[in-house]
Amino acid sequence: MKTHTYEISTVWTGNTGDGTSSYQGYARDHILQGEGKPSIKASSDPAFRGDATRYNPEELLVASLSSCHMLWYLHLCSVNGINIQEYKDRATGRMEEDADGSGHFVEVVLHPDVWITPESDPQRAKALHEEAHRLCFIAKSVNFPVRIEF
Repeated sequence: MKTHTYEISTVWTGNTGDGTSSYQGYARDHILQGEGKPSIKASSDPAFRGDATRYNPEELLVASLSSCHMLWYLHLCSVNGINIQEYKDRATGRMEEDADGSGHFVEVVLHPDVWITPESDPQRAKALHEEAHRLCFIAKSVNFPVRIEF
């Protein structure tokens, strides 16, 4: 079995002068960095005192599921004679907050919108979404349902 390792640096940039001396006194801003890649400005969700102009971890989780599905789907289409011309997804995730302030995702729904060439088989193209879902590394790693709706 092959093993792959992924490394990301997280750097907190939200010290407004007094560190975390009070819950309201610091920003949730941080930078996600990967070697040789552009940085991603991140924060917490605005519901948790975060900056709405930055990506939050919950959005990034939903994005990971959407991206992983798309990449598997494009691969499967390419090896099965389905010519994809355009692919878009409007993924949505639903998280429930617990009484203690923690929370957990209860589902993510992918809404892929795919354009194929006229000679491609639309039924086969649609069926390959199930196979992509089965193979997606991220979907196989989460403990909540990931559904696909058209």
